[in-house]
Amino acid sequence: MLSDIDISRQAKLQPIDNIAANLGIDSSELTHFGPYKAKVDLKIKQRLSGHSDAKLVIVTAVTPTPFGEGKTVTTIGLTQGLQAIGKKACACIRQPSMGPVFGIKGGAAGGGFAQVVPMEALNLHLTGDIHAVTSAHNLAAAAIDARLFHEQRLGAEDFRLQSGLAPLNIDPEQILWRRVVDQNERSLRTINVGYGDNNGPVHQSGFDISAASELMAILALSRDLKDMRQRIGRIVLAKNFEGNYITAEDLGVAGAMTVIMSDAIAPTLMQTLSGAPCFIHAGPFANIAHGNSSIIADDIALKLADIVVTEGGFGSDMGFEKYANIKSRNSGKAPDAAVIVATVRALKSHATHLGEQASELEKLQAGFVNLQWHIANVRKYGVPVVVAINRFHTDTSEELNWLQSRVMEQPGVFGCETSEAFALGSVGAEKLAHLVFDATQSPSQFKHLYDLEQSLESKLMTIAEVGYGASSILLSDLAKQQLADLKQHGFDNLAVCIAKTPLSISHEPQQKGAPQGFELPIVALKLNAGAGFITALVGKVMTMPGLGIKPGYLNIDINEENQIVGLA
Repeated sequence: MLSDIDISRQAKLQPIDNIAANLGIDSSELTHFGPYKAKVDLKIKQRLSGHSDAKLVIVTAVTPTPFGEGKTVTTIGLTQGLQAIGKKACACIRQPSMGPVFGIKGGAAGGGFAQVVPMEALNLHLTGDIHAVTSAHNLAAAAIDARLFHEQRLGAEDFRLQSGLAPLNIDPEQILWRRVVDQNERSLRTINVGYGDNNGPVHQSGFDISAASELMAILALSRDLKDMRQRIGRIVLAKNFEGNYITAEDLGVAGAMTVIMSDAIAPTLMQTLSGAPCFIHAGPFANIAHGNSSIIADDIALKLADIVVTEGGFGSDMGFEKYANIKSRNSGKAPDAAVIVATVRALKSHATHLGEQASELEKLQAGFVNLQWHIANVRKYGVPVVVAINRFHTDTSEELNWLQSRVMEQPGVFGCETSEAFALGSVGAEKLAHLVFDATQSPSQFKHLYDLEQSLESKLMTIAEVGYGASSILLSDLAKQQLADLKQHGFDNLAVCIAKTPLSISHEPQQKGAPQGFELPIVALKLNAGAGFITALVGKVMTMPGLGIKPGYLNIDINEENQIVGLA
């Protein structure tokens, strides 16, 4: 079979104007970035305001493994399958970060005959949204240090006289806003800044990856430019010496940050290999952020299509949970059905307790407990559940038949179907498309896992115990101090975003299957007042990934025909 990039290059793409017209977007509502991608102006929302909403499907998965589960492949394949059976379908996915693209994961366009094209455009820069997030974020970091420098250099009164601004009295030990870059760079996790004459004061800082920026979360959760401006103004950047929070509005930088991101708020329209429309917008990771594409893209797609397919990052304990408890609260839109993607070989990898003599079927049977857990997890939210078995050529009929039969024995499962979208494109997902469409027509009793009125401790315990199966939570001394501070400043009523490893339902990557009864260690709490949630950092999670011993960039180059090679 051809590589993903070769399949993409051989595709006969339609001009993006045709894709837009078929979906119901006017050419006057497009800003073109070449012939195959365009941003959609938010003025379309006013034109479509009287349209009813389509059905919304969210694709999630079992716990990730090194083999890959094919969640984006299934998201795109399902959209193509729905199109093939006569439904007006649209996909909404996140923009890939260049950190994973050049690190270990490769691209995020799907794969095989179920991908967004041209895949190079999607995986590399696209229309510059991540760069806008990075620039706006780092402007705030520069503004903090500049204000700190000038106030300490002049003293409060002279600063007031020369600038006409009220001193903020920033405590350099309480600067909460780090810097970001869209690459995996572990050496920048902790740095000291301010060295040299007229550069100080020296204080500690560090870098996160751009996908972890609160601005990325805000981009995904905003309803329009005005909403984004207000959210950016609420971002907490630092504390003063009296212990009070200093916001981007206080610093006077919120307007400029919004201006930098003013084009990024418009989603980008592309197409799948079959010509189905796909919106790409925002790129928060699900392990360290809320892991879902934008509300704006969903809103536009839901007014234009019959059925919209989106995805939450990683397993259902990650992106799906955060969709249900964070994104849906902001969007007001509950999913009409959920698709859980599983593969035979991924489930086998969860059978860690079996010896080398175990048969392949025995490994599958033992590892099924992970899929069983994710089915039960999604059912907690009252959404119809469809299981999609993403088929690989190594899967046997015996394994597939056993798995499909076992899935249908689980309480609350609407249906189970094998998908061959990777190898066959639309045709390979038609059966799944019929099943998912039928699921969206069945009753849904969607509910959140917790109420915002619960205390912050109660929300953390609910996610840990009900959401993950932990027995309790363990707050570090730092987290206890931060919890008290958040309560004191009136932030107890925000949603909770757990930042943890995606490789296990627990906080320990090596704990496969469906671990139970563990204690969830909460190391620190981070306020994201603009995004509207508290991030709880759990275990050894990092907000800046590092490159592995054999990074993906080793395979990426330009060939003699000036074409990109090695981009997965």
